[in-house]
Amino acid sequence: MKEIYLDHAATTYVRREVLEVMNKYFQDEYGNPGSFHTIGLRPKRAMDKARELVRDIINAKRADEIIFTGSGTESVNLAIKGLVEKLEPHHGPAHIITSTIEHEAVIETLNYLEKERGYSVTRVPVDKYGLVNPKDVEDALREDTILVTIMYANNEIGTIQPIEQIGKICRKNKVLFHTDACQAGGVLDLNIENLNVDMMTLNGSKIYGPKGIGMLYKKKSVKLVPLIHGGGQEFGYRSGTENVAFIAGFAEALRLVQKERFHETKRLIKLRRMLENGILNNIPKTFINGHPTKRLPNNANITISDIEGEAMMLYLNEFGICTSTGSACTSQSLDPSHVILACGLPYEVAHGTLRFTLGRKTTKEDIERIIKVLPGIVTTLRRISPVNIDVDKLDIQGEKIWT
Repeated sequence: MKEIYLDHAATTYVRREVLEVMNKYFQDEYGNPGSFHTIGLRPKRAMDKARELVRDIINAKRADEIIFTGSGTESVNLAIKGLVEKLEPHHGPAHIITSTIEHEAVIETLNYLEKERGYSVTRVPVDKYGLVNPKDVEDALREDTILVTIMYANNEIGTIQPIEQIGKICRKNKVLFHTDACQAGGVLDLNIENLNVDMMTLNGSKIYGPKGIGMLYKKKSVKLVPLIHGGGQEFGYRSGTENVAFIAGFAEALRLVQKERFHETKRLIKLRRMLENGILNNIPKTFINGHPTKRLPNNANITISDIEGEAMMLYLNEFGICTSTGSACTSQSLDPSHVILACGLPYEVAHGTLRFTLGRKTTKEDIERIIKVLPGIVTTLRRISPVNIDVDKLDIQGEKIWT
């Protein structure tokens, strides 16, 4: 039985082309790029080339605005904590704005600053589609606001935020703006001038690159305090011998996904619509979460009422179909998704959510198999479920949202 992997928002495999680029730096070009001899200089040139490639892809002005990190989470922490550490001696605990549906890397970092360091955090709400209203961000600004951090695209429901508008508001008010763009790296425009961002986070494991590598774009004028001190690598912002293989792999993965994104987006949207229509037309009391059009092309987040998402996921797994109920970072928790709750769904409804995230190897036959298998699983689980939600009485912000 062929395994069907529909959890690409959690991680992707490493593409063959990327692995080929990486392999030479494990044994052949193994030198420390901080060394001045020939064996060290060759990896340094490769690392410089990778940095310049990323610079060009995101339209940064300087290569030294690209800081390679060990993950997207580390990049987020460097952006937020690094800025706080730099500014706090001058201003003391200040104010930060975020949204209610951020990734845990942002959530937990801000929780720490709020509880342990005395910072004030405003979490602007989202509408039923998971969209932030830029006006809410503008209204939340204060004299002591030092940072706005809003994700580019949500990892659970795929909703794409109006980053350009939020960035304009921040620039007009002279407030720094950071975006977590990890989910957007493979399919959306990363031109930092178009996005109006001062800092941007990306990682390798969402773009068919290696795990354990991320990056922070940081405008040259933005000053941070490093999280890791030592030999002063990455322009003093991230000490430690550079992982040349992963850096080269990350740059190549980013180049490939950005090159192919228009063609791949069309293909994925077609498959996603097939999946959504197949589920909604064959299983009653189901509906889509996230914005109908302003959504990542590979994301289908579907609520199936009256049953637990975890139970559906486990049943699907027995058929070789790998999916999730939300973020992989919180998969050990049985609590409903904070993202789904923030969009206004009641607690008991939010529990019945499945996240399907498609990828490069997803085929029409894969989607057909899911559509064939899932209705029977739902029938079985609903037969033994004590829950029977009356969806006709379910109303979110004045509008019925099921299909």
